[in-house]
Amino acid sequence: MTLRIATWNINSVRLRIDQVARFVAERKPDVLMLQEIKCTTDQFPRQAFIDMGLPHLNVRGQKGWHGVATASRLPIEDMPTLDVCREGHARCASVVVAGVEMQNFYIPAGGDVADRALNPKFDHKMDFYERLTAEMARRDKQRPLVLAGDFNIAPGENDVWNHRYMSKIVSHTPIEVETLNRLQDTGGFADVLRDRFPEPHKLASWWSYRAQDFRKSNRGLRLDHIWTSPGLTPAVVRDTARIHDDVREWDRPSDHAPVTVDLDL
Repeated sequence: MTLRIATWNINSVRLRIDQVARFVAERKPDVLMLQEIKCTTDQFPRQAFIDMGLPHLNVRGQKGWHGVATASRLPIEDMPTLDVCREGHARCASVVVAGVEMQNFYIPAGGDVADRALNPKFDHKMDFYERLTAEMARRDKQRPLVLAGDFNIAPGENDVWNHRYMSKIVSHTPIEVETLNRLQDTGGFADVLRDRFPEPHKLASWWSYRAQDFRKSNRGLRLDHIWTSPGLTPAVVRDTARIHDDVREWDRPSDHAPVTVDLDL
């Protein structure tokens, strides 16, 4: 069985439900992990997902700017949510689909100052990563596991539009890059996008709304990721990982583009 999984920071699921339906119809994901749904659990448009053919849902909504949801064509087994967000935000949805554990994250952006003492938001971001890394250190690496979502860190020099400039900006500072690399190394995770498109290939999944033409300004960051555990990485179908950057061209888009990969289970 081939399973196509997708992650997408939708930046309001109710506002962009027609785009979600279009994406599902055209790209046919079997599992869709959404971040920043911006609605409470009871406000989530469940019937629309049933109509799309993704009737199995795990929704962790929250009033305000957070919220994550996983929608699946196949039955979902709910799991206890990981205790990684000290503020109690709805930033993680934990499920099992077709025997694969899938952790859907909206990791804190961290504010504007990369200093834990001066900026509580940045400290929260680092604490989130530390808790997640400790959790992954306890795991059996052969267990099929996906970590996916908006990680709010662009790790590589070619995951940002300008490495020298962005090294001073939260999302690509050295401490963040080191923190993300530590998490990846701890779990032995494969970065499916970067494995398909090795350095120095430029990759981006987010572009600011400030630019009228995001392709012309070309100031993107790769904030959205799909990682697989050592026990699952052999199932990644070669040359299927991709960023659907054309979706960023749709009318009133999210500032993030979806990312997908196929697994041969």
